[in-house]
Amino acid sequence: MLSVFFGFLSAWTWSHGLLDRLEYTTWTWRVAHKAEPGAGTGQVKLILLDQDSLDWAARESGLSWPWPREVYGHIIEFCRRGGARALAFDVLYLEDSAYGVYDDESLGAAIREGPPFAGAVFLGEETGRYTAWPNEVEPLEWRIEGLDKWLKGVEPGNVVMPRAAFPIPAVATNSLLLADVRGTPDPDGIIRRGNIFRVFDGQFVPSLGLGAYVAGSDRLPEIVFHNDFASFDGRPVPLDDKGRSILRYRGKPGTYDRYSAAEVMQSEIRIREGLEPTLSPEVFEDAYVLFGFSAPGLLDLRPTPMSPVTPGVEVHATMLDNFISGDFIRETGPAVVVPATILLAFAGALIIRVTRKAWHGVACFFVLAPVPVITSFIAYDMGFWWPVVVQEAALVMSMAGAMVVNYATEGRQKAFIKSAFKHYLSPAVIERILEDPSQLQLGGERRRLSIFFSDLQGFSSISENMEPQDLTRLLNDYLGDMTDIILEEGGTLDKYEGDAIIAFWNAPLA
Repeated sequence: MLSVFFGFLSAWTWSHGLLDRLEYTTWTWRVAHKAEPGAGTGQVKLILLDQDSLDWAARESGLSWPWPREVYGHIIEFCRRGGARALAFDVLYLEDSAYGVYDDESLGAAIREGPPFAGAVFLGEETGRYTAWPNEVEPLEWRIEGLDKWLKGVEPGNVVMPRAAFPIPAVATNSLLLADVRGTPDPDGIIRRGNIFRVFDGQFVPSLGLGAYVAGSDRLPEIVFHNDFASFDGRPVPLDDKGRSILRYRGKPGTYDRYSAAEVMQSEIRIREGLEPTLSPEVFEDAYVLFGFSAPGLLDLRPTPMSPVTPGVEVHATMLDNFISGDFIRETGPAVVVPATILLAFAGALIIRVTRKAWHGVACFFVLAPVPVITSFIAYDMGFWWPVVVQEAALVMSMAGAMVVNYATEGRQKAFIKSAFKHYLSPAVIERILEDPSQLQLGGERRRLSIFFSDLQGFSSISENMEPQDLTRLLNDYLGDMTDIILEEGGTLDKYEGDAIIAFWNAPLA
């Protein structure tokens, strides 16, 4: 029963999030060991505005940050030339350009003429001046079933956002759709999950990863919400009670093909001048292209299980990859974790209770301790996230509790045996009994014994001629030496009868 209690205790702390911090420590090495490219990894390309791009623009064109927005038109046009399937910008254009109206109009025209484009919007609790959907931006008519019912069963503060920061009209009205770029870090600041979507002013707003996926489709997907997942044209995407999904990371930063913004712009300029580009536009053919920042000074580096300085756009790329590959990680629910935790705790305690030696229990612990870890790796391959810490905690507590119970009960038993037999058996025989007390059968047993009787010849005459104190010393010396010999030979002392000794062999041990 103690093991069941520890199993329930561990499961309760896990279900209330009290073990999350410890679980996070196991997250990094699990993801690092299991990260590998998926079916959609090769279809995702990144264009990064890195430090080399900033240096190149300053050196070649005298451009300081922020750049004129018309230069982004070179990137958009280059992707169009290459036949990109979709293009998503992880950039918030919230204010009018400092270079004038023409600069914004130039960017808007490039978006309109370029590949299907997903623009960025930021949804939050306090950030953004919009509290309602802007009139100039026409929302998409999503085909969604069951969203209102699903929202009643989740924490609305994590999904339904009261405020929004929309891009300037030139970007908002020319984009195919607007997508939320807000990250979803865990309490320790590391991004392990992502919100697939959020809701603002009653409108469904996809994440940038989903937005890029939808932009590359020929139509809006049919979305159906269920209790713990949503299906996109029949493809299930798991959701927790905060509308998030566990991201299946593919590797360290650099896993996706990445290109410097400077390299892309130089190539587009050379093409316009009739020269051979340094980069062929064909590298983006039928690809989902995401543009974002990686220069340290642009403050868009995010901690992930793969690296503490992952470009934010790569997190969106991971979600997009998971959509294409259809392999989001599903969190294992309490209906499976709790019984498994209790069963493991019970098994650990049972083994400790039936083992006789302390080292047996230690060995069994080292056999059972890897079970949750091995299970977590197998589950990951199957698309499930299996918690490790809750099971390890239950195992440690139940086995430790069983050891304490063993020590308390067997300690009393051993003390009784030693007290009962120390005057009749040799220490070696007592130790053999302590190793296996079952050799002492309740009610006795029939055995063939060798029985020893002895007394001192003429003891009556001797006792009549000695003082009582001297006689006592003589008997003590004689009986002590004789008893030592009997015990050394494995005998059992039965009793003394004056000067007589009665002992026997072949009991209680053979």
